[in-house]
Amino acid sequence: MATIPKHATVVELETERLVLRQWQETDKIPFAQMCADPEVMRYFPELLNKNESDVLREKIKALIDERGYGFWAVALKEHVSHVSKQSTNSRFIGFVGLHWQTQIMPELPFMEIGWRLNRHYWRNGYAYEAAKAALTFAFETLKLNQVYAFTATENIPSQKLMKRLGMKNLNQDFAHPALPRGHTLQAHCLYAITRQRFEK
Repeated sequence: MATIPKHATVVELETERLVLRQWQETDKIPFAQMCADPEVMRYFPELLNKNESDVLREKIKALIDERGYGFWAVALKEHVSHVSKQSTNSRFIGFVGLHWQTQIMPELPFMEIGWRLNRHYWRNGYAYEAAKAALTFAFETLKLNQVYAFTATENIPSQKLMKRLGMKNLNQDFAHPALPRGHTLQAHCLYAITRQRFEK
């Protein structure tokens, strides 16, 4: 199996409007609220309660500590202190980032890009902006040749973002093994983008 790409230190990325950073204690409540929002979780199997969202947050945070990157917490830059990026003024709006996927679908193992934002920040281009930064890191720093994304086939908004990022549908739809047969979200699609295509 391919070696998991790692970075020596925990990485923080910046864009024009956003900071992609390690998770903070102040992210707990807004993350739990996001994971309990039926609109945000529409294309996921179930809502998460506070304990479940806390466990997920800690797992994501630990992976970033271990690998230097992951599903970064995304904060609006205007709410990040100029003195310290650990400021509680940092407004958490969701997560965007990379995950080394080994478990569930075709083409394994691969680097996955994923996102989930608070619905109050949808339609502002934030997911695209953060995802572009994550892809740049994947190709320029980690030197990957390809990055993948997957979602429920019903999730048209996410697929639109994948296409906007330059990703192509690989036409390798699959049944998500974590969902029972017949579940409305079991059918998933797989997208990918190569370094060469991203750099065009």
